[in-house]
Amino acid sequence: MANKYLKLVKYVALSLAVGCFASSAVNAAAKFPKKQVQIVVPYAPGGASDTVARIYGKELEKELGKPVVVVNRTGASGAVGLESVKNSKPDGYTMSYMPVESTMISALGLSDISSDDFTFVCRVMTIPAAITVSKDAPWNTLDDFLKYAKENPGKITVGNSGPGSIWNVAAASLEKAAGVQFTHVPFDGAAPAVAALLGKNISAVAVSPSEVKTNVDAGQFKVLAVIGDQHSSVVPDVKTTKELGYDVSAMGWGGFAVPKGTPEDVVKILNDASAKVAQSEALKKLLAERGFEYAYLDGKDMDAFAKAQLAQYKELIPKLIKK
Repeated sequence: MANKYLKLVKYVALSLAVGCFASSAVNAAAKFPKKQVQIVVPYAPGGASDTVARIYGKELEKELGKPVVVVNRTGASGAVGLESVKNSKPDGYTMSYMPVESTMISALGLSDISSDDFTFVCRVMTIPAAITVSKDAPWNTLDDFLKYAKENPGKITVGNSGPGSIWNVAAASLEKAAGVQFTHVPFDGAAPAVAALLGKNISAVAVSPSEVKTNVDAGQFKVLAVIGDQHSSVVPDVKTTKELGYDVSAMGWGGFAVPKGTPEDVVKILNDASAKVAQSEALKKLLAERGFEYAYLDGKDMDAFAKAQLAQYKELIPKLIKK
């Protein structure tokens, strides 16, 4: 009888302990957020990253029921802002806008920081690269373009938005996949590169479709291929490199993350809220207006995607820098 009583006491005690633990976890999650949430954008105000972050923040505020503010911290191709979030308290109150460059910075030697230092809560959009040439260029297809590049190593000059930029990496990725050699011409942003193509000072540009759409509509440019996983809504009839037989995808993207070590229950709250934000008409409208592709991924899938991107750029970028 004594043994049965002792077992019963232990069972009740264990049940109470488990119940208290579960209740504590639920209460901890229920308390978040108790105050303002901050989103750090590692670039200047007014750009694509900043615009997307502000719309996301406005919608996230509705879901969380607490203020969400956006702060811009620039420098070192995004490293300064990302470092500030990495070093913040991992409690969910400081988030970062995460650009594709978060998987490139360490390979570029700008900082030791990488996407592995964060836990993602979502990805909201992608921006594919595209190979664009002048309307009167002798190449009407990507195959024509790459055949000429193979027969004339280094003669095709491809403008990009700067050394180590995502558009530079996009052209280098295609170059590697096709086994050809381009001469990469860096500019201080995509706009000067597009202007150089318009002036016929270079053979092509590797920038986003939205950055050449005005010239395409004016009959000045033609887009030979989109370097991405899907068609661009800006030039919907243009095929992707994968459809054309080249296993390459390089694109800009934007998501949101918290420092590694943030409690799982808090991450889940932000993940669930982000899923609702991603379905908001305000966010979808902004992406469509800016020529970005709606490409939502939840936190878990985005973590896996970022790891693959990090490995890809770790291999590619050192080769690119040697050129």
